[in-house]
Amino acid sequence: MSDVLIASSETAVTLVPITEAGVAGLPPFLRGLAEQEGFKAKAGQVLKASDPGHGRLEQVFVGLGEQPKADIFRAVAAKLAAGDYQLSEVPAGVDPTQLAIAWGLGTYRFDRYKPAKDGPANLVLPPGADAELATAVVHACALARDMVNTPANDMGPLQIETIASEIAEHFGADIAVVAGDDLHDANYPAVHAVGRAAAAHRAPRMIEIGWGRAGDPLVAIVGKGVVFDTGGLDIKPSSGMRLMKKDMGGAAHALALARMVMAARLPVRLAVLIPAVENAISGDAMRPGDVIASRKGLSIEIGNTDAEGRLILADALARAAELDPVLTIDMATLTGAARVALGPQVIPFFTDDDALAADLAAAAEAVGDPLWRLPLWAGYAESVDSDIADLKNDPDAWAQAGSVTAALFLQRFAPKAGWVHLDIFAWNPKARPGWPAGGEAQAVRALFQLLQARYR
Repeated sequence: MSDVLIASSETAVTLVPITEAGVAGLPPFLRGLAEQEGFKAKAGQVLKASDPGHGRLEQVFVGLGEQPKADIFRAVAAKLAAGDYQLSEVPAGVDPTQLAIAWGLGTYRFDRYKPAKDGPANLVLPPGADAELATAVVHACALARDMVNTPANDMGPLQIETIASEIAEHFGADIAVVAGDDLHDANYPAVHAVGRAAAAHRAPRMIEIGWGRAGDPLVAIVGKGVVFDTGGLDIKPSSGMRLMKKDMGGAAHALALARMVMAARLPVRLAVLIPAVENAISGDAMRPGDVIASRKGLSIEIGNTDAEGRLILADALARAAELDPVLTIDMATLTGAARVALGPQVIPFFTDDDALAADLAAAAEAVGDPLWRLPLWAGYAESVDSDIADLKNDPDAWAQAGSVTAALFLQRFAPKAGWVHLDIFAWNPKARPGWPAGGEAQAVRALFQLLQARYR
């Protein structure tokens, strides 16, 4: 994406933040204009005021509502025409860097196949904003959204590998890729089982990026990379398959978070682990009732071929555990049950580390990236037990809580300490100013805030 956060402009239109109470103090002409336009300074409302003499846009009043927040400027950026804008002042209590990030997020548009008709609204960086940090976060979130929005014919396992390689090269990281039947020899049997039915040029692969200095604490970031999910032999209906290009959202988010960390040069080591597969249908597809191996040595009975994400994550999390990280983060578009529980805008996370949960909740609040903790309820753990294998990928129906049982399945493979699982959606089903319909970056800003607080 283009840089919408700029250092200066001689033609910038002034943005004037104003509270609901402040409307009464406007000059008569502007009060009349506000009344005519229905402007009451509600959060995100804008009032455009032109120079009476020249008809040129001179000021834009920005409603702050009852409590000024950075996210207000995400909506504002989406409402304004192309051009340069500059704040008259940063609202009290609003972090200028988070304001700049919100603005950048609000200007996002996906134009790979249909070019935009005009340019974005640019913002002169407000005083005190960290330009490098804000730009890095905005660009990383745009990367995740672009990847999610790109259809599967242009975003296969190889394309994810290519993007990972470009990020690794840019930041001087190491990258290793194991693909196709070589996954057997490398002991990634579950990744191979899920992806083996795909065409040869879309063969499954395990991508591992290593970055950082020896001696720094190791953070593992794991992302589910199912580039398209037909459901396998337990095939999805057409309505359920329509958005499955976004089933690699976990991989996109893992790369976005890693990019933020590397751009900020946080004093950590990273292990970024991405199993990239297509859950296709062919004569070699895994079948309901099959029993497959896993990297950890646990056998898994396949009860439903449409519960494939947890299978590839099982191998990736087992690999993470071998590296002995201080913190492991996995992100996946894993269950519809998570949406039933919290809808598309609030992301559930699961961890048995109370301190980590508290820190992540605080980070989410600080940057306006909504998360909510759901329980790893031990009473449901037996629902993933199998009669003929160590466990199964489809929990017993009595447990009902699908996002919880999926997390409990993953817990069997994850590192014992410092693990958090996020069941993301990666999508805006309904457009609103600053949040266009389509791919969305969720939870990564909160996770980055957490890492900054812990390791900066």
